[in-house]
Amino acid sequence: MDLGAAAMIGAGIAAGAAALGASLGNGSVISKTLEGIARQPEAKGDLRGTMFIGVGLIEALPLLTWVIAIIMVFMKGNP
Repeated sequence: MDLGAAAMIGAGIAAGAAALGASLGNGSVISKTLEGIARQPEAKGDLRGTMFIGVGLIEALPLLTWVIAIIMVFMKGNP
């Protein structure tokens, strides 16, 4: 296997793992936010704002991984 093929396989695995981790993280954050809103409906605005910040930070990881994967594919072993 040449270095270009290994870079493409590695990029695909990294992007898939980041997407899986982000989806699990988003599910956890959103479910806990809904649980908090059910317990304290008056804190709905604060919880929702904090949830959006958390989801935004969680979504930053797959975007960065995607950029790194694209760089890996286009470099193909050229240092």
